[in-house]
Amino acid sequence: MRFDAKIYRLVDPGSLGMRALMVGIVGMALSAAGWALDADRFFHAYLAAITCWVAIALGALFFVMLHHLVSARWSVVVRRLSENVMMTLPYLAILFIPVLFGFGHLYHWSHSDAVAADELLQKKAGYLNIPFFVIRTAVYFAVWSLLARYLYRASIRQDAGYNQADVDKIKRVSAGGMIVYALTVTAAAFDWLMSLDPHWYSTIFGVNYFAAGLVTFISFLTLLALVFRRGGILRETITVEHYHDLGKLIFAFTIFWTYTNFSQYFLIWYGNIPEETIWYADRWVGSWKAISMIILFGHFVVPFIVLMTRSAKRSFTVLGVVAAWMVLMHYVEMYWLVYPTFSEHGASFNWLEPVTFLGIGGIVVWAIWTNCSKQALVPVNDPKLEGSITHVNLF
Repeated sequence: MRFDAKIYRLVDPGSLGMRALMVGIVGMALSAAGWALDADRFFHAYLAAITCWVAIALGALFFVMLHHLVSARWSVVVRRLSENVMMTLPYLAILFIPVLFGFGHLYHWSHSDAVAADELLQKKAGYLNIPFFVIRTAVYFAVWSLLARYLYRASIRQDAGYNQADVDKIKRVSAGGMIVYALTVTAAAFDWLMSLDPHWYSTIFGVNYFAAGLVTFISFLTLLALVFRRGGILRETITVEHYHDLGKLIFAFTIFWTYTNFSQYFLIWYGNIPEETIWYADRWVGSWKAISMIILFGHFVVPFIVLMTRSAKRSFTVLGVVAAWMVLMHYVEMYWLVYPTFSEHGASFNWLEPVTFLGIGGIVVWAIWTNCSKQALVPVNDPKLEGSITHVNLF
């Protein structure tokens, strides 16, 4: 990689993008082979992987809109990297298509004979049906992609010349976008994941998915910034102060993720209603009990303890390890949400899980790297850029 620090652009993006693309192509080819060998397992592995990567991109979209809404200063230097991550949403829309061919393998409510024999499914048939599911999914990705595209293009226009009127419009779009975002992300979580068990429901399930995606995006953003730092890029722009802030956000939203998930669990445990407790009971049998404990300790206890100190948040090594760990835990959580409908009596692992995750992830990383090589890595004409570069943490 070669970087021109004067214009904040990659003169030579290096080979990382192409290597990621090759991993993606090989992973998708092996995934196709897995589909031919075991369609049931393939579709469950693919759903866990795609919902994992979509959540990260959605976390980026939220982060960018929030940045504009509050006129943040410290995050200016990482805004363009965040925008490049959110711009993978159109690619993820295409990569989501295989899920639409797996209804019979994934969703119990898609079988007409099952609906005919189940009174509850009959009552939900107006919502849980294949055509409406496909339409809703298309709407979700269209809304997210349009929001991301508008915010990205507006940001690129600022590189040519700052305009306060454009900034005001971006804020208005972000304000309305937040409302639409909340509704669509919640509905998408209900459709893609919660409806795997159509007899169970939780009104906070969408918030759980959002929280998981946000903390994982911040972790992924940290890793992306560290990759550039290792290559000697943006070393004087994204400083230890910004990594400290990213560490604080990982710490804070780890707690938020724990709070929302505990809120769901506590109310169901307290109510002790069989049709509600069955969802957790399914994840407390056999080796699923071990996976549940891994998520509890891996997604909360470990990062909470490690990132508790100021020095840990300012250590590139510690922060990098924790960030990578959080991405892994996010996938484990998606696996935990999806697989009990496939493997009821215990967790089972197969080569398809890492293959689908790396296949989709390779294409996502390639798309991010391609965007990074096209434009400046920071918004060069943002009036708050200098203040962001010189930002200092007081706590």
